[in-house]
Amino acid sequence: MLRQLKEKRTLKHNLLLASSSAFVAGITDVVGLLAFLAFTSNITGDVANLAKNILQQNFASIILFAVWLLMFMIGAFVSNFIVQSLKHKSIYRAHSAPIILEIVILLFVAIYGHNFYKETQWEREIVIGALLFAMGLQNGLVSNISGGLIKSTHLTGLFTDLGSELADWLHPLTRKSEDVKNKIYVRVTILAFFIFGGLTGGYFFNLYEFKVFYFVPVILLTILYYDMLPVFFHKVFQVIYPTRTKNINN
Repeated sequence: MLRQLKEKRTLKHNLLLASSSAFVAGITDVVGLLAFLAFTSNITGDVANLAKNILQQNFASIILFAVWLLMFMIGAFVSNFIVQSLKHKSIYRAHSAPIILEIVILLFVAIYGHNFYKETQWEREIVIGALLFAMGLQNGLVSNISGGLIKSTHLTGLFTDLGSELADWLHPLTRKSEDVKNKIYVRVTILAFFIFGGLTGGYFFNLYEFKVFYFVPVILLTILYYDMLPVFFHKVFQVIYPTRTKNINN
């Protein structure tokens, strides 16, 4: 999922990345809404709240929503900055580093929320900011990897793109291209797994509260594991059959 650049990505690679990242975003968004009454995987509502508070001249809320918007943007900035800094060394390392950082942030939220959270206003604001930063990391990364095809938290744009692509596919005067069909598959997958993640997150938050955030890093680790598994088996094969490996390489 992470090793292939956008030019070399297959439909399978994109579907796996779309499903896993959208599932994470759905869980995070619904749990954030239940725990903090705030959307934590998208910023459309935060932009509307910022505008409302500007009109009402509520300066404390203006600063708060501006910071939250910046946290999402900074997450995307950091993600792409890391990728640009490391891709000359290793594509996998460049793409996995933002995922690892996201795992660390979500584990912090899980540990803090489960053991120390006292439901104060300043704690709520910090945790929401951390989650928005993590989702900015994820959204920036998957968009970069897929060449803009996958945006796991941007459902407004997804519905716009899906509507346009369905029109292209169903219109009697347009040629049915494989590329458009694959894009439709990816969009529908993102939508389905975002909803599935939201339902899963909401159900288990009612049972386990912040412990849900321990589960999200496991999903992200499977993304890292998927690309590491072939490398692991290749290394094992080299150890067991060094002569055969040398012949293959020659």
